[in-house]
Amino acid sequence: MTISESARRLVLSKADAPILEPVTKLGGQPVWVDVPQWPLSTELGTPMMFLGQFRLPGEGTRMAYLFMTGGEDFVDGTWESEGGENALIVQPGRVPSFIAVTGEAEGPTMSEDLAVDLMPAGPAELGEGWDNRLGGSPTWLQDEEYPPGDWSFLFQLDGSDEFYDVNFGDAGVGYGFLSADGREGRFLWQCA
Repeated sequence: MTISESARRLVLSKADAPILEPVTKLGGQPVWVDVPQWPLSTELGTPMMFLGQFRLPGEGTRMAYLFMTGGEDFVDGTWESEGGENALIVQPGRVPSFIAVTGEAEGPTMSEDLAVDLMPAGPAELGEGWDNRLGGSPTWLQDEEYPPGDWSFLFQLDGSDEFYDVNFGDAGVGYGFLSADGREGRFLWQCA
């Protein structure tokens, strides 16, 4: 496993108030930098659950917003990068062709706002002991599984952090990716 020097650990804490700035955070409601593009479940036609937002590197304010179908109704295929049951929406950017969106600014969320501190991570800190990171390289639970095409690794989330519990299967980890031009996202998850 090779981790670049740009890798950052995501250290989470409960926010004292809703986070209303375009910064990396989990839970709460998205802070849109363009018109709202809330994705809909392909199977149910209902709004997906907001998991978090990630500030993208580079000039200007660019964000990636993570959503996944969740709730009381079980929907198969939330782990697939192009199955229509999860979405990583990039702004400014383009919505993947297999995702329908609504213009609603708010919707279902996994938790209250969780603040994220981005901490530098050395090689000794990466690998065992934490799975929440921005940048670097993924630590795969199963075989390497990049989405089809030319994608760069963006983030990795442990599905059972102490502050939230997302159904990424048994001891699962989610992985976010950006297209080569940085204007489209993909997400998938694996479990042990």
